[in-house]
Amino acid sequence: MEKWRLIIDEGDVYWNMAVDEAMLILREKNIIPNTLRLYVFKPSSVTIGRFQKLREAVNLEYLLENKISFTRRITGGGSVYHDEGGEITYSIVASIDSISRDIIESYRRICMGIIYAIKSFGLNPVFKPINDIVVNNKKISGSAQSRKKNALLQHGTLMYNTNLDILEKTLKAPKEKLVSHGVSRIRDRVTTLSIELGYIVSKREVVDALITGFSKALNIEFYRDHYSEEEEKLASKLVKKYSSREWIYSR
Repeated sequence: MEKWRLIIDEGDVYWNMAVDEAMLILREKNIIPNTLRLYVFKPSSVTIGRFQKLREAVNLEYLLENKISFTRRITGGGSVYHDEGGEITYSIVASIDSISRDIIESYRRICMGIIYAIKSFGLNPVFKPINDIVVNNKKISGSAQSRKKNALLQHGTLMYNTNLDILEKTLKAPKEKLVSHGVSRIRDRVTTLSIELGYIVSKREVVDALITGFSKALNIEFYRDHYSEEEEKLASKLVKKYSSREWIYSR
């Protein structure tokens, strides 16, 4: 059985996005191995998709007034509120050939790790292509991808106890998207493990479930490790990009 590196980490929004990009760059050069990274945004923060217009994706005034940090990802998709005490973010950086060159199939294969994790809590999650997972018709996980010639980065969320009141205040969603889901506000479209189960799920439970889930989905074993010197150096340089006004306000 193939072995992948596992890193468990936490950091601010700029560090987390810098590390993900650094890992993608170095995996493309075959400097680092296939890796699963499980991490927390500390403090709670917001990321927006590469191609989103900032003011259409978030409630900018609320973020600034409440000193909630935010940045732009290199991946597509929509805006995300990352709750320090209620969400685990995963990132997989791997050779494309070890996952799939077909984009939808690669999303499906990786998202099966989250499906298995959620099923371990006794729930019935459904994968909604291209990148959402829903429970009882409400979104509980979303993912996004960036690819180079030979390597891919896919990262995404699993909300286990996210504060949906704050989520709703930080994010914006197009009215047509809400209408298409039969809801009038964001919080009616999303859910968490704790809401679905009726008790507070712990971070430790979710991390363990994700490790087991990805192992099953990708038929791999994990070994705990840490960042290489090259990753640390490159990520530290990229932090400047992710904290720059030029990058964040580029659209």
